[in-house]
Amino acid sequence: MRSILTMAAMMTVGALVHAAPPMVDVGVPTGLTLEPGAFVLTSARARQQLLVTGKYSGDEVRDLTTAAQFVSSNPMVAMINGAVVLPVGNGDCQITANIAGQSATVTCSVKSMEAAAPVSFKNETQMALTKSGCNMGACHGSPSGKGGFRLSLRAYDNTLDIMTLRSEFFGRRTNIMEPSESLLLKKPLMDVAHGGGKRLKKGDASHIVLEKWIAEGMLLDAATEPDLLKIETLPAKRVLRAPAAQQQLVVLGTFADGSVRDLTPLADFSSSSESVGSVSVGGLVTKNGRGETAVLARYLDKMATCPVTFLEDVPGFAWNNPPENNFVDTLVYDKLKTLQILPSELCSDDEFLRRSTLDITGRLPTIEEAQAFLADTSAAKRQALVDRLLDSDDFASFWSLKWCDILRSNSKKLKLAGVHKFRRWIFETIRDDHPLDQFARELLTASGSVFENPAANYWRASRDPQDATETTAQLFLGVRIQCAKCHNHPFERWTQDNYYGIAAAFTRVGRKNTTDAEEEVIFTAAGGEVTQPRTGKQMKVHLLLKGDVDVPADQDRREVFAQWLTEPDNPFFAKSLVNRMWGHLLGRGLVEPVDDFRDSNPPSNAKLLDELAKHFVSNGFRQKSVLRTIMNSRVYQLSSRTNDFNKNDELYNSHAATRLLAAEQLLDALCAVTAMPEQFPGMPLGTRATELADPPTDNYFLKVFGQPQREMACQCERSSESNLSQALQMINGPVVHNKLRDNNGRIAKLIGENKSDDEIITTLYLAALARTAVAEELAAAKQHIASQPDRRLALEDVGWAIVNSKEFLFQH
Repeated sequence: MRSILTMAAMMTVGALVHAAPPMVDVGVPTGLTLEPGAFVLTSARARQQLLVTGKYSGDEVRDLTTAAQFVSSNPMVAMINGAVVLPVGNGDCQITANIAGQSATVTCSVKSMEAAAPVSFKNETQMALTKSGCNMGACHGSPSGKGGFRLSLRAYDNTLDIMTLRSEFFGRRTNIMEPSESLLLKKPLMDVAHGGGKRLKKGDASHIVLEKWIAEGMLLDAATEPDLLKIETLPAKRVLRAPAAQQQLVVLGTFADGSVRDLTPLADFSSSSESVGSVSVGGLVTKNGRGETAVLARYLDKMATCPVTFLEDVPGFAWNNPPENNFVDTLVYDKLKTLQILPSELCSDDEFLRRSTLDITGRLPTIEEAQAFLADTSAAKRQALVDRLLDSDDFASFWSLKWCDILRSNSKKLKLAGVHKFRRWIFETIRDDHPLDQFARELLTASGSVFENPAANYWRASRDPQDATETTAQLFLGVRIQCAKCHNHPFERWTQDNYYGIAAAFTRVGRKNTTDAEEEVIFTAAGGEVTQPRTGKQMKVHLLLKGDVDVPADQDRREVFAQWLTEPDNPFFAKSLVNRMWGHLLGRGLVEPVDDFRDSNPPSNAKLLDELAKHFVSNGFRQKSVLRTIMNSRVYQLSSRTNDFNKNDELYNSHAATRLLAAEQLLDALCAVTAMPEQFPGMPLGTRATELADPPTDNYFLKVFGQPQREMACQCERSSESNLSQALQMINGPVVHNKLRDNNGRIAKLIGENKSDDEIITTLYLAALARTAVAEELAAAKQHIASQPDRRLALEDVGWAIVNSKEFLFQH
């Protein structure tokens, strides 16, 4: 009997090794760690993947799992197959790992070998289907299924899947008498034609579980079968220095009965950066390059992330100890030093002036501002500039534009009067540096007339509880929860219950009209509930990572949600907002996209994100404090010119990122350089595009360069990609052509004032680039002018060349 059980246990881990692991450079370890530290195998089908870590000088470690030799102190209790412990008989024993003269020992206990251990449908069969990809969205997990066979997406609905697998089409997909002849196995094995291709291999963990479940009669789970509560990875994180080039992961699951089981064979693994490290079906991470990756382990609806860093010495690298202005520099430099990436030098004064003015006010510095700043010799002039810009109305105007974009402030949703009132309220909030937690609470709990209380326009844009759920989560939590509306989120921890629990907070928002056709009144209705469509359950208000809450009948549910959202210890709010600020100033969020926080999309610098959030909270949730801190850092002021050590870096802020000016910025910049303001319908001449309360629907230039129409609560609606239409607009489009050639434009007026070629060229460079022309540029421009019969046309050519230069078109 014991030998039969042992064989069954060995079959459970059948094909863990799909390819020979890479050779391990063992070196001379100074010690070993064997994990898990102690474990219990509670059935004949239990198993435990081992993890051996070698210790070396300093904090260096290497994964030696595939190279170690293992010994069981009692083979009648437990035996070892590769690096996996298998039960043989009840009792206790010691498992020892040996390598290079070092050893480590852990205790193994085996229990309940005599008890039946059928395959659990909810805990094993469903995960076998998930790991094989059978229930993914592109296959049978799509809403309509494939080939008449439909499964719930990534096993979120056990009831549906049980019916499909056991009963649908008279059970034709399974064969209890001859399990290996089941279509459920033969198709993914490609023994018969299968549109989804080969999904199973004979003898691998998923195949064994599915075949055994069928052979056992496709049993339903007993009432005593515990639910999975959480999973964790061993190691929790790992930093490996060359020659280390691999890391075995172990996935442990904690169940409702208190048991801890090894879930590694059926766990689904993915790497956030395949160029750094790829992960096998058995959880072996293999180095592909230098850098960081986050390996996501998923089991049913539970997830755990293991950050893995692969380091190697870069020839010629020597840290140059650049100055640090504040904690931003300290934390960025810590990361760069670890990865052996040298930061660029500081940007020049003219680059800093143009960069910071565009970032904070959305406009170019004026000629007078450029001349004054370049002439200033004080050591603190950059800090003074930042303070001056943050205290300007232009700052409030530009950042109002950014908030209006994602709050979907457009006249189709809010009506024309509502758009202007809403924009003015946001403008005053930003100008006066009101705390952003207060800003969020006022939006989420607003009631009354949308004219008298402009914050209530939030509920004019969000017309139903589902829309409010998705918008609020994306704006203030940094979570794209839309997928959980129809099914548990396929790549995140959020479930349908989470989604509809949040919606329950917003289901009693009422709306009524007034005698003014453009006005609407927002109020709290006396009743209204949300029902989870799959279960039919009436949902309580749900707070993510906290749980359901009971709200008294006479209390506005929105107040409960808003209070939780803006608590100083809320795990989402502060991080989400500082990440947006960082993304705007540095060109890329620490989490990118900025509104897509999830386990499989980790921050590029988690410590920095945490510290920025703490700074934000400790300074009363005030936006200007965070912006000032970032802009005063040396990191923000680095040049976009790279060196040999950071030329490939796009993640860690070792140099400034170049990016195309936003549509409104570019149009305003053209107006500033040519001194020809744009005329927008219904607005005074001279109104900048960044000051518009409502995006114009008929401005082709703004449309081509990606201005959003504010239909989505996502920054992704604003396109930042360059295209041919943009190039044509700049090369020979009417906006550029007409502004350069207008008789009232800058060039015509300067000629009329009898300015010299040098003066006009210098003025154009100062207006466009916040600097004077260097000798070569000046000489080339003058040579072109001298070679042309029409001086004005030649000067317009110079202006055209400047506004078509990358230095003008890009933020740098």
